Amino acid sequence: MKNLEGKIVFITGASSGIGKSCATEFAKLKANLILTARREDRLKDLAKELEQNYKIKTLCLKLDVRKFEDVESLYNNLSEDWKKVDILVNNAGLARGLDKFYAGKLSDWNEMIDTNIKGLLNVSRVVVPQMVERQTGHIINIGSTAGHETYTFGNVYSATKFAVKALSQSFRLDVLDKSIKVSSVDPGMVYTEFSKVRFSGDIERADNVYKGITPLSPDDVAEAVLFCATRPDNVNINEIILTPVQQASSSQVYRKN
Repeated sequence: MKNLEGKIVFITGASSGIGKSCATEFAKLKANLILTARREDRLKDLAKELEQNYKIKTLCLKLDVRKFEDVESLYNNLSEDWKKVDILVNNAGLARGLDKFYAGKLSDWNEMIDTNIKGLLNVSRVVVPQMVERQTGHIINIGSTAGHETYTFGNVYSATKFAVKALSQSFRLDVLDKSIKVSSVDPGMVYTEFSKVRFSGDIERADNVYKGITPLSPDDVAEAVLFCATRPDNVNINEIILTPVQQASSSQVYRKN
């Protein structure tokens, strides 16, 4: 297993869910962390816990990945040591609404497209050039099974995750001669704030998404991310698809009574 001690890991959407679990798993391996999200208070609490438990260094930075100028400014203001990001985890993403496309809200569409596609591009465009210059690094994009097959009412969200799949494959081609790894970790149903966000805080409706099944946990996904990140230098994990045992596809789920 590759030694990550002292490596710099940049994680977007690190304040909760998969991003938070990734931060914890990387901290256990003594990596230093740049934690970004819109909820800075949560980041600070997480950073304090990880620094105390694992004796690592962290930076907590409030960031909206949808705004390229903010991403660029944040990175440019890092010290030279922190700029040398070894692993980029593009985790920030969300779903909004569950409507047929002809009844969809433009605000929901724009938020998903701006976060899931443009946000990933914004951060990658700013962080990856130093990887290219140093000819080392690893980009890990968090995709979804929704990026492999559509499901009813999933239209725009699925489209954004299909884009993540395409971008991951394109990134791999673009850096093929630069000794940079590119991986995509694509989970199915994970119990996070995902559904709560999708349904604008309707907890009952969000919980019904997981009724009758045992979904993945954020830690399950983080372990897959760590597997990608700790392979030997000559090994690139291109793609991992993981689902709960009771989920066969984006639309086929067995629910126990």
